[in-house]
Amino acid sequence: MVRESWGTRIGFIFAAVGSAVGLGNLWRFPWMTAENGGSAFLVVYLAIVLIVGVPGLLAEFVIGRRSKRNPAGALRRLAGGSDSWGLVGLLGVFTALVLLSFYSVVGGWILRYVGASATGAYFGNPGTYFGSVDFGVEAAAFHVGFLALTALVVAGGVRSGIEKATKVMTPVIVVLLVALAGWAVSQPGAGAGLSFYLDFDPSYLESHPVSVLQAAAGQALFTLSLGVGTMITYASYLGEDNSLAFDGSVIALLNTGVGFLAGLVVFPLLFALQGGLSETTAGGGPGALFVGVAGAFNQIPFGRVLAVAFFGVVLLAALSSSISMLEIPVAYLVDEHDVPRRAATLGLGGLVLVTGTICALNPGLFTTVSGPVVDTLLTAGLAGFLVFTGWVLGKDALAEYGTGSGALARSLGVPWLWSVRTVLPLFLVWTLALSFL
Repeated sequence: MVRESWGTRIGFIFAAVGSAVGLGNLWRFPWMTAENGGSAFLVVYLAIVLIVGVPGLLAEFVIGRRSKRNPAGALRRLAGGSDSWGLVGLLGVFTALVLLSFYSVVGGWILRYVGASATGAYFGNPGTYFGSVDFGVEAAAFHVGFLALTALVVAGGVRSGIEKATKVMTPVIVVLLVALAGWAVSQPGAGAGLSFYLDFDPSYLESHPVSVLQAAAGQALFTLSLGVGTMITYASYLGEDNSLAFDGSVIALLNTGVGFLAGLVVFPLLFALQGGLSETTAGGGPGALFVGVAGAFNQIPFGRVLAVAFFGVVLLAALSSSISMLEIPVAYLVDEHDVPRRAATLGLGGLVLVTGTICALNPGLFTTVSGPVVDTLLTAGLAGFLVFTGWVLGKDALAEYGTGSGALARSLGVPWLWSVRTVLPLFLVWTLALSFL
């Protein structure tokens, strides 16, 4: 079976950015910022993206392009057929299915809110409305609809499905966010929101250093799609002429920029229309987006149009990420077991239909899966990929990193490899220990 590849370099970049630009940016990032001191969190988050996120992203790229395989097949092949390392890669395939099981439920909420925004169904009482639709049979039905959209794109293949879809969705997300941010910051009273978001307050960081560092680290890993094997899978379709260092830097920059834009929409809007952060909107989780921001649209002219635009952006972002999650196990079945892509997509889609429906009907299970289970799996997965890159591949990783790169990128190769070997795994162990403590 001939393995697929990206048609263009920009197609790969847009697909990778689309994978990273999901609910982590538009749902989670503003509320992690609100919970952790605003500007103090933003500064630490940006530093961790640069110091930890980009090197980790490059490690996954190296594994993917060198192996031309999914995470399980990649580690097994590069380790000389080691089943033990194959199991580490298989953990990423499993994590992708776990992620998609809760992610498609949230995607179903967003799909519902696009229609509800057009009718103004939740404008009267956003909190009561969300509480009536978040879990149950209807939530399961919308989860199925969102999952069907995801599967439709993945079944189309790398070039005809994923690349074509993300080439449209990713630019649209950015353009709409820029327009919404421009409108939000122009509202009377938006200055207080901008101040909370952008004026650095060292006092909060000094009084809450551990909690801010932990939150920023978790957000950086989540929003860059690290630890699950997405970037291994996407890089496996790359050619040798791509500079991994350049592409990785561009992807991290665009992803971080989208998260930053989301903050420029949310905080000016809430401070302008609600006078600040209420207990609901600052508390994180689904209520933050579906109650806090949704309630603000009821107070402005053309609120329904703006609400449709906002939740439309969130829907595109969620869909671009869910596509990458489903692609990981699909690539595993195609690569390792020669299953036709459409059959693999149908079978795995059916599996997630069942697991996602269970999450949609069980709020307690949803909370457990979307919180500690996923955080632990992502951190453990990335630690495994980093140790493999630094100590198993070693010089081969350095050679792959340098292929297609310019002189400046190659000069940074040795420091990158040693950070992957030592600094980054220790940092991940520290964050994992903090999460348990």
